[in-house]
Amino acid sequence: MANRLAAQTSPYLLQHKDNPVDWYPWGAEALERARDDDRPILLSIGYAACHWCHVMERESFEDPETAGYMNDHFVCVKVDREERPDLDSIYMEAVQGMTGHGGWPLTAFLDPEGVPFYGGTYFPPEPRQGLPSLLMVMEAVVESWGTQRERIRASAARIRDQLGAIARIEPSAEPLGPGEVDAALNRLRLLADMRHGGFGEAPKFPPSAALDLLLARGVADVVEVTLDAMAHGGLYDQVGGGFARYSVDDVWLVPHFEKMLYDNALLARTYLHGWQELGHERWRRVCEQTLDWAVREMRGPEGGFHSALDADSEGEEGRFYLWTPAEIGEALEPAGLGGAADELRAYFGVTPEGNFEQRSILHLPGGPEAEPPEGLDDARRALYAYRSRREWPGKDDKRLTSWNALMIAALADAGAVLERSNYLDAATACAEFIWRELRDDRGHLLRTYRDGRAHLAGYLEDYGYLVEALLTLYEATFEVRWFDAARQTADLMIELFADPERGGFFTTAHDHERLIARRKDFDDHPIPSGNSSAAYGLLRLAALTGERGYERHAVGVFRLLHRAAAGHPHALAHLLRAMDFHFAPVREVALVAPAGSDGLRELAAVVRSGFRPHLVLAGGLEGTERPELLRERSAVDGRPAAYVCENFACRRPVTAPDELAATLG
Repeated sequence: MANRLAAQTSPYLLQHKDNPVDWYPWGAEALERARDDDRPILLSIGYAACHWCHVMERESFEDPETAGYMNDHFVCVKVDREERPDLDSIYMEAVQGMTGHGGWPLTAFLDPEGVPFYGGTYFPPEPRQGLPSLLMVMEAVVESWGTQRERIRASAARIRDQLGAIARIEPSAEPLGPGEVDAALNRLRLLADMRHGGFGEAPKFPPSAALDLLLARGVADVVEVTLDAMAHGGLYDQVGGGFARYSVDDVWLVPHFEKMLYDNALLARTYLHGWQELGHERWRRVCEQTLDWAVREMRGPEGGFHSALDADSEGEEGRFYLWTPAEIGEALEPAGLGGAADELRAYFGVTPEGNFEQRSILHLPGGPEAEPPEGLDDARRALYAYRSRREWPGKDDKRLTSWNALMIAALADAGAVLERSNYLDAATACAEFIWRELRDDRGHLLRTYRDGRAHLAGYLEDYGYLVEALLTLYEATFEVRWFDAARQTADLMIELFADPERGGFFTTAHDHERLIARRKDFDDHPIPSGNSSAAYGLLRLAALTGERGYERHAVGVFRLLHRAAAGHPHALAHLLRAMDFHFAPVREVALVAPAGSDGLRELAAVVRSGFRPHLVLAGGLEGTERPELLRERSAVDGRPAAYVCENFACRRPVTAPDELAATLG
């Protein structure tokens, strides 16, 4: 018999609907049950593509004896961290504070008010490798709850205060300047692994924001080593395109095989920007292959994008992506490429010994200098066709507003720069989907969509990412509806999330359900924080409109974190990108065509011909009123004109593409 999770839309929660555990989703019913029965809550947080979440389910949550003990002594609550980042951040910080480490599955024990008093991550069914079994942990918690309940309750106020401390950071009164960005760049250089790419030691996560920051400041060597290392390692799917979530080693060879939508949206843009700045065609190919993968394998019929592909298939992690030498030959033979099998095995690093459980993860051991074999594209297509006949990894097909916004930005940016209309069409369709399906009757954003149902109030990252995405889509298409939507979203974001007392933005809206702490998220790794994204989007909006109120809210974020950013650049890289934009001389480019003309393509192509991180772009016909940058601009002698401005003070308009190129430098 299915438990209460059967009525949910999250694929992760639905994976647990047939467990013998009497799971509740997070909500008033579970909390009331805990209070009425005076029982502790066993909170389990994970996500659909999480390998160790699947392991713990098989070992413990599907075991009748373990489930029976859970049901007898706890109110058991299951949470999808991707749908509820607010809960995940609270209880992850609590567990990290208690144990010194964190991860998923996250296991936390709470009092009936939701205050944590013990926790950990994965617990095995039997003690091993220094870990107690789940049953041992539960027995100890039950004993503590029975004998030390008053002490546990007495500590609740202190724990609440600690978990809410991040929202009480006071703003700095010091003058802001570019010095913190300079210091952060120097520290990033020191942290960079110039042999294998990335920063620090294993495990390594793709550092998209840090690489974009370095590109914006002209630091090419770290970017070059890292982009090549990731693209030539097993982190990158050499057959189908797209990146896995992270590498378990320091050379990017062995990935954790799950593929997340957000990583691929961010990395596609970073490779695009790298190609714009340094001109390596191999990076352009990676960008296009990654976006082609997303459009081909992750797009729903309504235009939204699914969240993730699982790491596991056929009961094994990575099985879908691994190859034996014989399988390479079998895949190539029908395409008439059997004679090239040995050359292709060597090119992709496939050996009889393998590099992952007697099979090989395809990678390019020769690096960027390796000469591609003849017929490589045909070979990739043959390998893809062969692999497609395998059992596919599971898919988390919920659509999250924030992650879809990242993909809109990637597709719009690449579509405009590479003149790929299919990318622009996909970005537009996704934006239309969000605007149509992921807003409530007040126009407020919703977090998640699946099977025709959208629900859960949006978080700061949903608004912040969408503001950035809609502005990027506007700059790519010059459709004023996307500028209007961006401004509407930004205004709502300020109304719902801004902290008028200390500055910055809360993670949850003012009318969100009351949790044990109201937090502000700041960590930009592996994806931008809501505060960093909000600041960046508001600065771009200020540059397009001249409305300095947007800038003031962005600077409010900087005043909370500018000192921390210099010392922790890897963790605050998107914030540093926003700060770099703020302190740089930002160019505001207005392109104006005469009425009845659509002749902005050549001038826009000049603007898009290079990576220009300190520039905003507007375009339209004479008489266009929005954004404000276009007001009172006119064509010149019946020809499209480009106005290059700073702080809305513009140079003489130019009409020839080469003149615009010379002006932009």
